[in-house]
Amino acid sequence: MMTTKIRGLTSGVGYKRTCGLLLGGLLSLMTAGAAQAAPALLSHQAPLELDGSAAGWILTSTALVLLMTLPGLALFYGGMVRRKNVIATITQSLGVAAVVTLAWFAAGYSLSFGVGQPIAGYSGDEVNSVIGSLEAVFLRGVTPETAHAVAPALPEYLWIAFQLTFAIITPALVTGAFAERLKYSGLLLFTGLWTLLVYAPICHWVWGGGFLGSAGVLDFAGGAVVHVNSGVAGLVCAVFLGARKGYGVSPIVAHNPVLTMIGASLLLVGWIGFNAGSAWAADAIAAVALLNTLLAAMAASLTWKIVEVIEKRKPSLIGVLSGLIAGLVAITPAAGFVDPMGAVIIGLIAGPVCYAASVWIKKLLRYDDSLDAFGIHGAGGVAGAILTGVFASAAVNAAGADASVMKQLWGLGVTAGWSAGVTFLILIVCKLTTGLRVSESQEDDGLDGHLHGEVLEAS
Repeated sequence: MMTTKIRGLTSGVGYKRTCGLLLGGLLSLMTAGAAQAAPALLSHQAPLELDGSAAGWILTSTALVLLMTLPGLALFYGGMVRRKNVIATITQSLGVAAVVTLAWFAAGYSLSFGVGQPIAGYSGDEVNSVIGSLEAVFLRGVTPETAHAVAPALPEYLWIAFQLTFAIITPALVTGAFAERLKYSGLLLFTGLWTLLVYAPICHWVWGGGFLGSAGVLDFAGGAVVHVNSGVAGLVCAVFLGARKGYGVSPIVAHNPVLTMIGASLLLVGWIGFNAGSAWAADAIAAVALLNTLLAAMAASLTWKIVEVIEKRKPSLIGVLSGLIAGLVAITPAAGFVDPMGAVIIGLIAGPVCYAASVWIKKLLRYDDSLDAFGIHGAGGVAGAILTGVFASAAVNAAGADASVMKQLWGLGVTAGWSAGVTFLILIVCKLTTGLRVSESQEDDGLDGHLHGEVLEAS
């Protein structure tokens, strides 16, 4: 049989073997090329292991938490100010949302949930205990195939959006402390700096792998990160800016409690996503968090009403709604750690505590926390965080097994100290640049016309 030489090899079995080797080598090269082309994961990332039911619940929760700010908080605050400042107050919530969204995209997410890298002789672990990284600035390295390592079942883009809604509402809550007297330009600068310098570090300390979370400080959905942080910052802002003209001399009355009722109702519904969404899945912990949220809110609304009736003989709508929000705030750090009985007790305590902070303490110390950012969110967050250490149950969530009041107090102290100190510095920067307070004539006439060129028609 005649054979034909091909590069020293004969046709037949040798030829077939050669072809097989060539094809196999080609496939190996293609596979290696593809592997090299695949981008390396960032330090905080894991490959996506999609759980469709979990992703569906967090998609819903993201929408619910955004609803809390727009339009929930905007209407809640808008109804409690005087008519001449309604548009300005509502516009503050929208301005905050816009600035925080871009700050979160630029660096907020990376600083909050990135993994700290070695720098200046400090190890990666040492850096990560206090701050994240800049690996994911402008969301570089985030793709549809990546997930954050703490939530591998969720697309990272969804995780970013969900956490963004928490970042948005936190400085939006602060605006209640300085309502009716702050320049809009000052608000925007304050919000951008505060998001990156106050919210991002505290978020990282508790939820992003930092030293508070690692030490066992429990904060299921933002008692410290959101409420104590915003409440303390609000108190600093209120004292720094000084009281509104006429405060304590002439009555300052809410112009439309009905708007406040609508806003509070939207906050209540949105809080389901806030608390139950923080389970990161549609599971049993999400279910107990949802029920606890409702129980605590209604319990606090009732006890606030009782105290108000004892003191003033009549339950006001604003008071009842304030009690409702107080219960929601207090249960936030505990929602996924306590059983329903614990939630009811937390709510019953939160009502009188927040009433005392919003009415008696504010009157005693004479500071003008316009819409009780500290009285409700600061005081309610502190009460809820401490009571989380008391009522957390391993039967509800295994993470509650090591709950400690002392750990909670330490976490609150660190959070409050950082929030107060850095907020003060940011206010100084804003005062020296954009300015902070409107003129006396603008305050007299109202911020709507002067700052936004829009006013509500007289009824």
